[in-house]
Amino acid sequence: MNNGFSDNQRSWYVSLEVLLWVAIAIAILLRLLNLATRELWYDEVLSVLLANGQWNNYPALGDVPIPLQDVQAVLNLPDASGLSGILLNLKRLLQGVANDPHPPLSYLGLQGWMYLFGHSDVALRSLMAVVSLMAVGSAYGLGTFLLNPRGGLIFAALLATNPFYLSHSLNIRMYGPLVLWTILSTWAMLKLANYPPAKTRRSPWQLAGWGLVLIGSVTAGLLTQYLFVYWGIVLAVLGLFLNGRRWWQHGLLLGTGGLLAIPWALWGTVQQLRNRSDVLDQIGKAEGIRTIALRHVQNVAKTLGSHLIVGDWTTSLPLVGVVLAGLGAIALLTFCTLQLWQNGERRLLAIALILGIFPLLLALAVDIITGKFTVGFGWGRSIIFILPGCLLLIALWLEQLTAPWQGIAISALLFLYLSLSIGDLSLRERRMFQTVGSWIEPEPTVPTLVAFNSKARGYVLRVARYFPKNDQIAILVQNSAKLAPALDATLKTGPSTYPRLLWLDLVEPVWSDPSTETDLEAVQAVLSSQYELTQEQEFSGTMKWDRFAARLYSQRKQ
Repeated sequence: MNNGFSDNQRSWYVSLEVLLWVAIAIAILLRLLNLATRELWYDEVLSVLLANGQWNNYPALGDVPIPLQDVQAVLNLPDASGLSGILLNLKRLLQGVANDPHPPLSYLGLQGWMYLFGHSDVALRSLMAVVSLMAVGSAYGLGTFLLNPRGGLIFAALLATNPFYLSHSLNIRMYGPLVLWTILSTWAMLKLANYPPAKTRRSPWQLAGWGLVLIGSVTAGLLTQYLFVYWGIVLAVLGLFLNGRRWWQHGLLLGTGGLLAIPWALWGTVQQLRNRSDVLDQIGKAEGIRTIALRHVQNVAKTLGSHLIVGDWTTSLPLVGVVLAGLGAIALLTFCTLQLWQNGERRLLAIALILGIFPLLLALAVDIITGKFTVGFGWGRSIIFILPGCLLLIALWLEQLTAPWQGIAISALLFLYLSLSIGDLSLRERRMFQTVGSWIEPEPTVPTLVAFNSKARGYVLRVARYFPKNDQIAILVQNSAKLAPALDATLKTGPSTYPRLLWLDLVEPVWSDPSTETDLEAVQAVLSSQYELTQEQEFSGTMKWDRFAARLYSQRKQ
């Protein structure tokens, strides 16, 4: 691998560096400009509820309307007066996370961030943006250490502009931080395995410091997302491959990282498995050998297509489009592998394959053995830790190209990434509930009933977060088949209580069936006797959970 610039290449490489830095700067700017341009989606608003320790204070919802302010209150972080208040909120957080399928570290970090900066959309997303910038900086350090400064810059630019990671840099969930823990743990393992061989012996203090980085990042990863256990296996394989003579030292450090996560596993994980068995059901349903095999192939293609090409567009594209993108990603990785092999970069190639392809195959093997489908769950976000390794493989290939092909290939890939990201952030609707909430704002003193066909907390909380905060709004939520009877009973007991009514019909109510034609006709029959339609609109958003029809009614004058 070339570790420097020759005289006749200096101007070329300076121009290439400028291109890479400009791409990184644009990626950072996109993060900053989009901190407030998108609503929290279903899972994100649940993250807020869990992080502020209010999960168990969520109000009971039934056939009787309740003030919207009762729900809005649980989206606020309770006042913490002194250490006792902070500890109480921490206890409430851990009790609430026992009802979630994920470990608590991301929620703990979010709660601490709320104490410092509040709980606005900008404040919450800024935490993820900061973490992503730390990951990009770490990618530069890892790439420079493993290759050279130019290779580090290529790797950092690919990660910064990658559409999948950029979208998770603004997503208030645990997936973005996983990339940081992945890169840091990889860097630490390379240092401890003495690869590349250091010219001077590292001091005991340096080794101890990198050992702490490895232990800390492994523990953090395990307390952020359970499938990070796969990454622990990857690190063990990497350590054995690079320096098998130190296997016991690597094993001791990795084992220590795992042991530090045991206290949560003994208490929280057991409760989560008991309370959220429904999540396991979602990732383990398929019948027939052909169907199972096809789904595994689709999941691998879908994951690589989402990670390396289409990014967050995967939530809107048809499955066939994402799979085709995945096939293109597989072809690219295969081409890079063959080229690096032919060019003699076999040890670096092996490292990249261990970091990117091996964890994917490991997760796939576990899925096949257990009958699960975690690889494709959530468009591949559950194994986002394969992304740095895959990008490193591409960066290795790009770094060994010569002019002018290197500049052409890098420019083309960065242009593709930035175009997809800019299009995703600017062209797709992400303000559905804010838009509907604005229908009510012009007349804040008019009592309004908001009725919709889902009792799922994510939907209720999204309405609460983006609708006006006043005491004149009540909500009535019920499953699709029961909404009309509940609405009828409410209006009969107080026909003049709600001069204005907003009906939201959600296409994917979550945990319940969508509305049938019979259900819709029943609601319309109840409303038509007292109200007239004044405004309506259909929303699609970026996910199936964003699709709903909104209808605003005013009471007929007698």
